[in-house]
Amino acid sequence: MTVSNIVQGIWALSAVGLIVLVLLHSPKGDGIGAIGGQAQLFSSTKSAENTLNRITWALTVIFLGLTVVLSAGWLPK
Repeated sequence: MTVSNIVQGIWALSAVGLIVLVLLHSPKGDGIGAIGGQAQLFSSTKSAENTLNRITWALTVIFLGLTVVLSAGWLPK
């Protein structure tokens, strides 16, 4: 395995993790759930949301950084 293959694997895992974490976020708007008064039924705690935000931002930075490194060709083949 070369360095490039390892970085591509980390890049792919960060992409999948980023997709999963974005889908785990709670919606910011109440939407139709506010009509029936059930807007608070599925909301998470504030600390869990903050942790989810931090992990999402960290994966975003990793993904974008590795995208630049891989696209620029800075790694040996």
